[in-house]
Amino acid sequence: MPAARPRVLYVTDLAYPARGRRYCDEDIFLTSRLRADFDLALCHPRDAAALMDAFDAVVVRNSGPVLEYQEQYDAFRERALRSGTRVYNPLTGRADMAGKQYLLDLSAAGLPVIPTVDRPDDLHLLPEADQYVVKPKLGADSIGLRTVTADRLPGLTDGTVLVQPRIDFTYEVSFYFVDDDFQYALYAPDPDRRWQLQPYEPTHEDLEFARGFIAWNTIGHGIQRVDACRAPDGRLLLVELEDLNPYLSLDALDETRRDAFVAALTQSLRRFLTG
Repeated sequence: MPAARPRVLYVTDLAYPARGRRYCDEDIFLTSRLRADFDLALCHPRDAAALMDAFDAVVVRNSGPVLEYQEQYDAFRERALRSGTRVYNPLTGRADMAGKQYLLDLSAAGLPVIPTVDRPDDLHLLPEADQYVVKPKLGADSIGLRTVTADRLPGLTDGTVLVQPRIDFTYEVSFYFVDDDFQYALYAPDPDRRWQLQPYEPTHEDLEFARGFIAWNTIGHGIQRVDACRAPDGRLLLVELEDLNPYLSLDALDETRRDAFVAALTQSLRRFLTG
């Protein structure tokens, strides 16, 4: 059993230069609040494997794209799984935590995601579009993303990338969950300003859409962000299910909603540590 005040190793890259966001501000805020309930230490993701044995749990937060420290991350995962270290989010995620294969699987299953393929023989399954988005299966934060015309797709589709039609969506919207509980939603009214976010009041149908993907991922504890776009026909389509280290855009919330999120996160961590 953990100590009366559990010891938590909080993994973050405070210096990561995210476009349009300040990761460090969010993690400074969250750790300042979580210290009321936990004994906390911060570390860079490259150091997590060496330090984690001294803690009751490891919380992975704004740690940046894994591609930038893949060897250290693989070592961290292997050691945590071997030793039974409690990692939050748990390392069983089926979405971005495991790469982008889930977009292919969900697309093939006919679920409401942007149509996605990875083989030349499947290009005909995509709807016709003026342009297509090509991105690495192991990419993150738009690293390696390209927008091309249809004639270039056969030479680029080699099994290591995903291909999707470029959709002229109305806006992007994100739904934020702690465990299975919806917390808040934010959207970007201007498609060209992805991180200029405003509060969004989801409809019942919107929440059913988001909850469907949370249920599919089967993570009992943790923070997840469901990113979607509003297609021209009015439907929501999944863009990404972030279950590794989703940025939370807490600065776009008012104080009441920020406090509610911190309370939900604290309760979730306590359940995770004692469950």
